[in-house]
Amino acid sequence: MSLAVENLAVVRGERQLFKGVGFALAPGEALLLRGPNGSGKSSLLRLLAGFLQPAQGKVAWQGRSIAEDNEAYRAGLLYLGHADAVKPQVTAEDNLIYWGRLGGLAAEPARQRAAEALEQAGLGRQRRLPGRYLSAGQKRRLGLARLLLRPASLWLLDEPTNALDTSAIQWLGAALAKHREAGGIVLLASHVDVPLAAARSLNLPQGTLTAPGAEGEAGA
Repeated sequence: MSLAVENLAVVRGERQLFKGVGFALAPGEALLLRGPNGSGKSSLLRLLAGFLQPAQGKVAWQGRSIAEDNEAYRAGLLYLGHADAVKPQVTAEDNLIYWGRLGGLAAEPARQRAAEALEQAGLGRQRRLPGRYLSAGQKRRLGLARLLLRPASLWLLDEPTNALDTSAIQWLGAALAKHREAGGIVLLASHVDVPLAAARSLNLPQGTLTAPGAEGEAGA
C-alpha cells in the first residue's frame, strides 16, 4: 500500500489555501501536518478522505489515481475529523455498533468489536451511558475507538488529541504504533505533541517537507 500526492492545490471560496503540495508515503510511514489555523490542514485531510476536490494535482493509491476507483480507495481508509460525531441520545456502545455497521460489519461482529474497542479505549464502564453524559475526553476516546472496529490501511486524523488526558494520549500513541507496525499509513494534524515516532512533517501552506524526526514524540 502506498499513497502519493502530486502538485496538489486547494481553493476554498475565493482563497487558495495551498498549492504545489507533494509527498509519498510507504507502508508504516507517518506524516504530521503542521501550520497555523486556516493553513489548510483540515482541508487536506478532507480532500484525501474524498470530501473535497483539488483545484489542481492528483492523488494516487497503490499507483492508481483514486478517481479511477474512489469507492475501493475510501473502503480502505478511516477518517476522523476534529468533531467527535457522537450521537448524544445513544449509548457509547450503540454509537460504536452503528459505526461498525456503517463500515460493513454484520450485527454480531459489530457488537463484539465494539465491546473490545470500548475496553481498549478505557470506556468499558461507560458503555451503557448515553453520549450526552460523556465528558469531552470520553467523547474523544469514543470517536478514536472507531479506529479499532475494522482494518484500514490509511488513517486520516484531524486533531485526535483534543480533550485527551495523558493516559489517553499514551493509548493513542500505542494504537498509532501498532497500526504502522502492521504496514498502515498515518496522516495526522495536531497543534500539540503527539507520540508519533519518526514521522515526517509537512508545513502548510508553504508545502515544505521535513525528514523523519528522531524516535519519540513529534510536535505539532
